[in-house]
Amino acid sequence: MDRKIRIAQYGCGKMSVYLMRYVLEKGAELVAAFDMNPSVIGKDAGEIMGTGAVGIRVSDVKEADRILGELQPDVCIIATRSTMIDVREAFTTCAKNGVNAISTCEESLYPWNSSHEITQELDKLAKANNCTLCGSGYPDMFWGSLITTLAGSIHTLKKIKGSSSYNVEDYGIALAEGHGAGLSITEFEKQIGRYNGLSYEETEKLIVDGVIEPSYMWNQNGWLCSQLGLHILSQTQECVPVTHKDDLKSNTLGLTIKAGNATGMSAIVTTQTREGITLETRCLGYVYGPEDSDRNEWTLEGEPDTTLVVNRPATVELTCATLTNRIPMLIDAPAGYVTTEKMPVNHYLVRPMHEYVKSR
Repeated sequence: MDRKIRIAQYGCGKMSVYLMRYVLEKGAELVAAFDMNPSVIGKDAGEIMGTGAVGIRVSDVKEADRILGELQPDVCIIATRSTMIDVREAFTTCAKNGVNAISTCEESLYPWNSSHEITQELDKLAKANNCTLCGSGYPDMFWGSLITTLAGSIHTLKKIKGSSSYNVEDYGIALAEGHGAGLSITEFEKQIGRYNGLSYEETEKLIVDGVIEPSYMWNQNGWLCSQLGLHILSQTQECVPVTHKDDLKSNTLGLTIKAGNATGMSAIVTTQTREGITLETRCLGYVYGPEDSDRNEWTLEGEPDTTLVVNRPATVELTCATLTNRIPMLIDAPAGYVTTEKMPVNHYLVRPMHEYVKSR
């Protein structure tokens, strides 16, 4: 591409502080920004980034359809909530205007095994308007490409075990509430844990019906199996509360979580495949105590056993950088809803991002 990539930001919360700055520093042009928060609407995007004015003021999301239609940016970055039902409207607005879109929404990384109808609908709309939709972020690399690349060094693979922890304080109130933070153990068991122990078919139906939300690893195991060419026979999910021995203040929730109550949850997803390879993955999202930090650990069992550990990853910044580096591949991908395991492995952008775009 012989010009700067023109980008719109949809959602101007915590993640956008990095997303907008990163795309500008990678040589793109910010042309629009949207949010629904009255205290944010009207602000210069530079004020949100803390960089000084950039001349782009945040518009109400109600104006997104009109503005995207008029400006026709190359890409819209969606950084709002964590499920496909939550980002459906944003993706739809982009697709109907022929604007490529990429989201930090965790489910959007591989929504085919949890929100198939929504994804199929978006896929059809994107193809009709010659644009591409996808999700990216921390899981794309640290739960995805990093693991499948490592598998390329294994002679015989029998099991993939993964565990990743993150502080729900960093991602906003919707994510914290979705992880059960602040609930008593009784409330947690009634609202979240009540669906533990169900069969693959029962869990899948409740996810499709919107009764329960898939844990992030539900989608991640689908991504990994797709990348590795594995065929899923069964998949189960169990959510258990995480607690702390002391009271913990949650700024995101605006309350103090009493000792013994849920500070979040551990979600374990177990996948059995036709090829005999088992995936056992766990994500731990909770309000951190003073002793806690992010950690990413994956073990590939077989010949030979191999373990990869990432201590104290800057998960928010890595999410935003991974997504930013994906943008040229998003533009080059075929039209439709294209998950990232079907794209090249993500890589660092040495030159301005538009120089990596080949097809459009």
